[in-house]
Amino acid sequence: MGVKTPLSLQEAQTLFPNYSLTNLQATTNGVIDTTYVTEKYVLKKYERSIEKRIEEDAKRLEFFSKHQLHVPKLLAKSKEWYLYERLLGESPKSIRYYHIQALARFMAQLHTLTKTQRNSSAFLAQYNIDEYLSFLKKDFFFYYKFLEPLKAFKLPCDGFIHGDIFKDNTLFYREKIAVFDFIDGGCGAFSFDVAVALMAFNPYNKSSFRTLFLQTYNQHSKKKLTHTELQRSLHIATKLYMLLRIHKTKQAQNAKKLLKPYIK
Repeated sequence: MGVKTPLSLQEAQTLFPNYSLTNLQATTNGVIDTTYVTEKYVLKKYERSIEKRIEEDAKRLEFFSKHQLHVPKLLAKSKEWYLYERLLGESPKSIRYYHIQALARFMAQLHTLTKTQRNSSAFLAQYNIDEYLSFLKKDFFFYYKFLEPLKAFKLPCDGFIHGDIFKDNTLFYREKIAVFDFIDGGCGAFSFDVAVALMAFNPYNKSSFRTLFLQTYNQHSKKKLTHTELQRSLHIATKLYMLLRIHKTKQAQNAKKLLKPYIK
């Protein structure tokens, strides 16, 4: 989320005259696409040429919604702007057991629905790993040596994964979870998808949270996930997101602090 293209309330109302748009507010986090919110809607302008992916994403969201997953629906398009419904809830500030259980149930159902969706592009294809590592080799050689094994890593494809279920891509209303921003998902391993989510929802790698997640996930998923498989995926996900964050911020300290609990 975030804002690159300014938009006034009057302009928004002109774009979508059939919807009651009030209290237009610009979002402040994120750097890729432009996002505004109102009381009932989210207005988004994708600042990149991904029209086909947007169309596929809209169909996927509709499919998820029909199967009782709490995701936003695409309501309308006008010029380069897309209007989505705004979901109820707030991103969690502190994580409790019910957050972990709701997340696990959601991801088990998501993976059950997407296990046959293997025709999307590979999740890792959107990242130029070699280029990012070359940057580290020049300015952060210590981290380059630690993260260099990512060059040879190939993410298996179990089906479509979100790949970025961090807390700011979720909302909780009471004990129900909503997840959004599937646009950058792709074909990947379900264990990797889980590992990324747990990096955010279990930042200190608490064994009680990890065990509760696995128990809940495996109760609702035909494809079971083991502690060993999850731990292996946590190490890979940790290295990938450490690489992405160092490349983005051009410094390593914050990435190291955030991901340290998963580094052995």
